[in-house]
Amino acid sequence: MPEGPSVRKFQLLTFPFVGQVVTKVGGSSRKLSVNDLNALRLQDSQVHGKNLYLAFVAAEGPVGPTAEDTALQREAACGARCPAQGQQGQDGVPHPHSQDEELQEAQNSRSEAPEAAEGRGNWLRIHFGMFGSVRANEFSRASRANKRGDWKDPVPRLVLHFESGGFLVFYNCRMLWCSSPRADPSSDILAVEFHRGRALRALRAPDPICYTLLDQRYFSGLGNIIKNEILYLARIHPLTPGSLLALSDLEHLLDCAVQFSSEWLHHKLRGQGLHPQVYQKEQCPLGHPLMKGTFGPSGGFKRLTWWCPQCQPELLPGDGDPSPVT
Repeated sequence: MPEGPSVRKFQLLTFPFVGQVVTKVGGSSRKLSVNDLNALRLQDSQVHGKNLYLAFVAAEGPVGPTAEDTALQREAACGARCPAQGQQGQDGVPHPHSQDEELQEAQNSRSEAPEAAEGRGNWLRIHFGMFGSVRANEFSRASRANKRGDWKDPVPRLVLHFESGGFLVFYNCRMLWCSSPRADPSSDILAVEFHRGRALRALRAPDPICYTLLDQRYFSGLGNIIKNEILYLARIHPLTPGSLLALSDLEHLLDCAVQFSSEWLHHKLRGQGLHPQVYQKEQCPLGHPLMKGTFGPSGGFKRLTWWCPQCQPELLPGDGDPSPVT
């Protein structure tokens, strides 16, 4: 499913429509009565981890922050974490996913998506599936034939037309009304409020480090791609118990998580893609053969993981003397 950097890019696409009234709606959503959005004003747009939140009010209601004000606020927050990069990249990450990973992604998407509405509020919570996306003033077109050989364009879940004549299109997502954003910026790896101390304490758990990194309570927005890449960058075996790692190693891993996520977002905003070093690769950048396994907590969801046995050696009890985290 789209990870934090992708959802933040989706949010940027909504900014020009903040303050505008919805004039026409469409879409195939069965969970949401799309007609309820007609004649409402888009008041605000927020993001937390892998969820996008849109606030709607009656057209005659008070107008929230303008699109320009909101964009400036978000840009200022992002600027502290998004240093300019000049690297060129391909558009996106490797596709298609293997059939096994598609199943795991779908299962994980269901586990992280909201399961029930909290009562009719004015915030629309949007959680994206593996190929979920948002488009502004254009529809997604089929890039290849399906299994039947048909070239069918993706069907949008929601289409919002605005008074300016522009429109937003939402694909492969789940939408539910809620009373307010379920947002905790201190756990969002791309938020300036991200709480490093709490994240470090979570990483010191005796669980395999690859499990903890996907725990959205502490690393909201961090997904499977980021997990694989930062473990390689930090030279940590994915099954290493966090309790065996030294504080310096955990600090370095956290730095990798924030820097990688910020740079990925920056590339997206410039229309550049991502060059994974190990995700869905056969060799690491040093030419070593990669291993691949499906890991996850007992009774939980399993995710495909790539790692280099030479660059990321397994750490056994007694190999290190971890420093305490205060």
